Amino acid sequence: MNILPFEKPIAELEKKIEELKLFASEKKIDLSSEIKKMEEKLEALRRRTYGSLSPWQKVQIARHPQRPYTMDYISALMTDFVELHGDRIFGDDKAMICGFAVFEGTKVAVIGHQKGRDTKENLKRNFGCAHPEGYRKALRVMQLAEKFGLPVIIFIDTPGAYPGIGAEERGQAQAIALNLREMVCVGVPIIATVIGEGGSGGALGIGVADAVCVLENAYYSVISPEGCAAILWKNGLKAPDAAEVLKLTAADLMKLGVIDCVIPEPMGGAHRNPQETAANVKEAVSGYLKKLLKQDRKSLLDSRYEKFRKIGRVLEEKK
Repeated sequence: MNILPFEKPIAELEKKIEELKLFASEKKIDLSSEIKKMEEKLEALRRRTYGSLSPWQKVQIARHPQRPYTMDYISALMTDFVELHGDRIFGDDKAMICGFAVFEGTKVAVIGHQKGRDTKENLKRNFGCAHPEGYRKALRVMQLAEKFGLPVIIFIDTPGAYPGIGAEERGQAQAIALNLREMVCVGVPIIATVIGEGGSGGALGIGVADAVCVLENAYYSVISPEGCAAILWKNGLKAPDAAEVLKLTAADLMKLGVIDCVIPEPMGGAHRNPQETAANVKEAVSGYLKKLLKQDRKSLLDSRYEKFRKIGRVLEEKK
């Protein structure tokens, strides 16, 4: 398990407990009372640490290399997954997973960013940063879903759309802008969940949904903390301060009315118990899907349009 900087005291205490258990077993000594006290201390330390995480610490958890990715959720929550490839213009983007599957007996289209577990896979997946062909592929699958009357389930996990020269030459900004426009008009339920990083237009390019959920330790922001720090303070080391002012945590986004739901995670993050996390995601997505399937096309599209139009409204007190 990769240990984050603020988790070191927890890891050290866990190691001491394991060493004490091993010593007691080898020497055949009863140290159960001492072990119990240390385990109680460990539990209190965990609750204190994870119960008061700063925005920057939550960003670190959202980026944890062992955190479940889109394909993990597809495997855990769905059956009969068939992946579709290519945008029919340029090529296939491995950073964007698209296809059809069955979710709780309902046929659905599924779309999501996919990162890699090691260097080789990360290079293949471009670290979850999609090219224009990825967003065009996603839109193609959404339009297919509309044609066949299938709901769309989306998993968002990207630091941002790929900003390289090739991507810009092939129309990165236009591809994202087109998705924003067209997703408002897709006449089937769309449910999006931010499972890790929700970075800028790269996230929003598949994020125009009837219900937008964010995992407890995920983040959703117009820019990364490092990018914000570089612009505002000309210093990337100010990223923790940027994370604070960006209001990028699930709790902050819920207060601001940007998202619809905060999905709880196990103590320490989704990677600590992927099965429990998947069950929580399933419960949230299933609940929204049942509600949205009852709406007719017009009310669905009207609600979606109004949902995004009202974001950012501010009421000023008259003096």
